[in-house]
Amino acid sequence: MSKFVKDLLSKDLAGRLDGVTDCVLADVVGMDAITSTGLRKRLRDKGIGMMVVKNSLARRATEGTSLAPAFEGIEGSHAVLWGAEDFVSLVKEVTELNEDAEEFEKFEARGGVMDGEQLTPERVKEISKWPSRAEQLSMLVGQILGPGSTLAAQLIGPGGQLVSQIKQVGEEEG
Repeated sequence: MSKFVKDLLSKDLAGRLDGVTDCVLADVVGMDAITSTGLRKRLRDKGIGMMVVKNSLARRATEGTSLAPAFEGIEGSHAVLWGAEDFVSLVKEVTELNEDAEEFEKFEARGGVMDGEQLTPERVKEISKWPSRAEQLSMLVGQILGPGSTLAAQLIGPGGQLVSQIKQVGEEEG
């Protein structure tokens, strides 16, 4: 491949990854076309982009960006995955695919980058156990509403007792 063609490809790749700050790398070599198409559809349905790239071109295209550490020390072709609602959701889906040996046997997470820091496959698996953005928001809302509901219960509780006592006295007299 000529230097001109490599430059064109790396510019195209850089354009596609423009705005992407975090990604996960996976090995999909050896996957047949039907399985690969099923994988891409499943990822697309969840808002995740996937592109198989040659490592040297990816390294060239991401030079000077926050994605550059992901391609350090990696050889061959890899799939770059990005997108989803948040990075934790992306990692959870990749880990789920990695563990789905029946359908996606050849799929294997190889690492990635988060906030400019290179991730090992073990670190990717660890991050998959973190709560996603939606889970974090629900926990936050629960923490905010918790004291209010406790206060409401404490205010309503004695009033309910008083009402039942008045009702009981009224039934005895009537």
